[in-house]
Amino acid sequence: MSLCILAAGKTVTLSVAAFTLSWTHSVERTRWQEDWKVTSSSLQVVEARIEGSGAGMEPPEGAVLKEGWWSYAPDVGPQRRVVLAASGATSDGWTLCTVQGCRELGRTAGGPIVLEPCRPDGTSQPR
Repeated sequence: MSLCILAAGKTVTLSVAAFTLSWTHSVERTRWQEDWKVTSSSLQVVEARIEGSGAGMEPPEGAVLKEGWWSYAPDVGPQRRVVLAASGATSDGWTLCTVQGCRELGRTAGGPIVLEPCRPDGTSQPR
């Protein structure tokens, strides 16, 4: 499987079957993390974690507190793509980590960043 990252008119292809997406809540300054798996046609969130709670970020029913993080399995179906905003209004962007390492996305203001499974030839899906 491959993950395509589309930003600023360019596509980066990562040969991975899973990734973790994390960010800091802009108001509460609390970390969030989501673990995703990549299939040939979709992205599927399999686990999410919130470091603490606050206004508008209460852990859902069934969440379990593990080592300071509320962990749960989101009730969200497969996604064809995930679109991340790049407002530049927060102190950092999104962090995308794979077995190959981590990269920061959207730290400065710009167009949206799109995550989607790549076609077998490593290119992004038709829109």
